[in-house]
Amino acid sequence: MRITFWGAAQTVTGSMHQVDAGGHRFLLDCGLFQGRRKEAFERNRCCAVPPPSVEAVLLSHAHIDHSGNLPSLVRHGFNGPIYTSPATADLCQAMLRDSAHLQERDAEFLNRRAQRRKSVLAQLEDAPIEALYTMEDAEKTLPLFQAVIPHSPKEVLPGITYQTANAGHMLGSTHMRVSDGRTRLVFSGDVGRVGLPIIADPEPPLDCDYLILESTYGDRLHKEPENVKQKLASVIGRTAARGGRVVVPAFAVGRTQQLVVLLHELINEQKLPNIPIFVDSPLAVNTTEVFRRHTDLYDQETRVFLKDGEDPFGFKRLIYIREVEQSKALNDLNGPFVVISASGMCEGGRILHHLKNSIGDPRNTVLITGYQAENTLGRKLVDRLPQVPIFGDIYTRRAEVEIINELSGHADQHELLNWIAPVAKNLKKVFLVHGEPPAQKVLARAIQERFGTNVEIPVRGQSYNLD
Repeated sequence: MRITFWGAAQTVTGSMHQVDAGGHRFLLDCGLFQGRRKEAFERNRCCAVPPPSVEAVLLSHAHIDHSGNLPSLVRHGFNGPIYTSPATADLCQAMLRDSAHLQERDAEFLNRRAQRRKSVLAQLEDAPIEALYTMEDAEKTLPLFQAVIPHSPKEVLPGITYQTANAGHMLGSTHMRVSDGRTRLVFSGDVGRVGLPIIADPEPPLDCDYLILESTYGDRLHKEPENVKQKLASVIGRTAARGGRVVVPAFAVGRTQQLVVLLHELINEQKLPNIPIFVDSPLAVNTTEVFRRHTDLYDQETRVFLKDGEDPFGFKRLIYIREVEQSKALNDLNGPFVVISASGMCEGGRILHHLKNSIGDPRNTVLITGYQAENTLGRKLVDRLPQVPIFGDIYTRRAEVEIINELSGHADQHELLNWIAPVAKNLKKVFLVHGEPPAQKVLARAIQERFGTNVEIPVRGQSYNLD
């Protein structure tokens, strides 16, 4: 077995790892790299692995930085099966269509802006910007999904067995083991945390010889998640008191549903001001329906809503928005309100319009509730830069920025160490991915000191033979 790291190598996004075994080639994940627009487009457009040479994709979960480049792979010649959990297969039906729509819309927007800014001569000289992939590419991708029940081993290629278990990161997320009969390799996907809203806690890793481990928060410890409701209520109450709006960038899948459930609990406890709450994301609307279908994946706290006859994701003051005109109308809405919108790292989607129309008003608050990768607009907001770029224009930030990290779906250093403990003594090597180098170096030392295990931090394109 030979593994080559193409994505999420010393960076957090774009998860993709090539495995060659028994004369076959498959990928673990095929995600979008997110960062500076030009670099991201070039990285995502140029497939490091010739797509026709790939026989299958094993997908850990539905987040776009893990699944979002599948239509590009198909566009350039891949037509094999995509194996994943039932919930992930359902989520990707909505998510990949939405991603294709955003790719097409962003290309159209940039071309219109270029036409406005350039001379006629320049327009004739410059080729138009092409979408990374289209809705047609997404539609060709969706029939390739094959759902595999967790814990059920499946031969996905001749001599290659695939088995998964719950990773506790988001609905349907898995860690997965592949074996060629001699070598057992586990890919952690994204490891979740104990006690997060909605989803059941992560299961221990399957037995293995080698482990590919995420390292997003490998150099830090999270605060306990039980404090998050109090902080959420405080931010909303304080902003509402000054007549402002709370703008919440949030991943449409996972984070949005967590926030809705927490807001539902706060309303039931009468701890929020009487203001409207909007979820402005067609994707969030569609994927919330998938959450409603997979109640078997809920934790005990969320099942309480079901026992009481309530919808965890619906309450009187909550309004889901699909249509563009409804979204635009929020810009002219007077009085305090909360709007949750995608994308989570502020790199596309309707959240950019809400930020553009809200960031200059000191009454407003931008509430960050998740990890923000390097060079994204979300990271610039976390760093509280006085000026930030939105749609290529510079805006002065006067809005307050608040950060709630307790909802992070990624395990921290102690949680990662505890997660790998059951298999650590038998591991020949750990490969750290999905993290920035400072976090990876700290986690590598911690693993070596606690377990004495050999740890590698691969760079993009680096290959290893697994004995």
